[in-house]
Amino acid sequence: MKKLMLFGGLRYLLPVIEAAHQQGYYVITCDYLPHNIAHKYSDEYVDVSIVDKEAVLKVAREKKIDGIMSFAVDPGVITASYVQNEMGLPSFGPYESVCILQNKDRFRAFLTEHGFNVPKAKGFGSMDEALAAKDWYPWPVIVKPTDSAGSKGVSRVDRFEDLKPALEDAFEHSISGRVIVEEFIEKQGCSSDSDSFSLDGGLVFTSFSAQRFDRDATNEYVPAAYSWPSTFTDDQEAYLKSELQRLLTLLHMQTSVYNIETRIGTNGKQYIMEVSPRGGGNRLAEMARMGTGVDIITACVRAAVGDSVPTIEQKTFDGHWAEVILHSEKTGKFKQLNISPEVVPYIKQTDLWVKPGDTVNTFRGANDTIGTLVMRFDTEKKLLDAMDGVNSWCKVETD
Repeated sequence: MKKLMLFGGLRYLLPVIEAAHQQGYYVITCDYLPHNIAHKYSDEYVDVSIVDKEAVLKVAREKKIDGIMSFAVDPGVITASYVQNEMGLPSFGPYESVCILQNKDRFRAFLTEHGFNVPKAKGFGSMDEALAAKDWYPWPVIVKPTDSAGSKGVSRVDRFEDLKPALEDAFEHSISGRVIVEEFIEKQGCSSDSDSFSLDGGLVFTSFSAQRFDRDATNEYVPAAYSWPSTFTDDQEAYLKSELQRLLTLLHMQTSVYNIETRIGTNGKQYIMEVSPRGGGNRLAEMARMGTGVDIITACVRAAVGDSVPTIEQKTFDGHWAEVILHSEKTGKFKQLNISPEVVPYIKQTDLWVKPGDTVNTFRGANDTIGTLVMRFDTEKKLLDAMDGVNSWCKVETD
């Protein structure tokens, strides 16, 4: 029985554990939070920090694992790559390449060096350094940690006078103590955040979404919904696929699932914003499986332990799909979820993570999510009408 080590314990890991068990693998989950839900479904739990590379490597050797990955858990990707390369396990690609992808500062520099479209950006290691560069900032800007996920510590700043609190928030959420400030790219249509898959370095499945936000949320830069297909044109998607393949080739990446964020600027340029060799949060790989039938979850599980990957083909979404990220407008005790009757026929799945009386928080980051709705529409108009009015038909009641 092959052993697969997975990082984290959030519920986004449950379909990965299920896929691994269906393949007959023994699953070991790791983090420092033993009460996380995924640990109830794995075969073994190890209490170890997933950002401590040497500690994880020691445990991985002791357990004689056959593969390791960090699905939907961004902080563990570098550690997973380190262990892969140190133990000679199946890998996403070179460790140095993964480090570039996982560090927003280095990633922007790499894109610039190789002629990709890239926003003007600069990394800082201290508050004094960032504030001293007053004349550099191309207002408006986005301030974010170089190495965190879930939109934590991310904010838009329009003038220098408001920069310091945004920097403080970003530094607080940075693992390495570095932040990046980059030019805010006004987008054309919706940005995309979706999952893709490469086999032996070739991008065999690419998906693009329409990433949507709740402008009334405490943090309006946390994704609040997704829909498929994207708002990109066929030509724009083709260009981005070509550039993504060029990036993976330059970095000598191998077989992996990727969470990829892209956008089209109002200047007409296509931008690769982020590429991470992991599955995305918010059930993005599950949405791809439901909407296209392409199972990149099983593919990445098998690849992680060195087994052959089932055929992965490029397919489009069957119909118009959406995922709504359930969240509360305010902190309080969850009372109930109210869905207007007219949208109920379009709901394929309701996944509510809280029960009456549970504490829910205002929407500051992805960790404040309280569930998801999966929806399918037979026309684009019905989808757009629903997405434009989510807050009118979907309400979280709190006491």
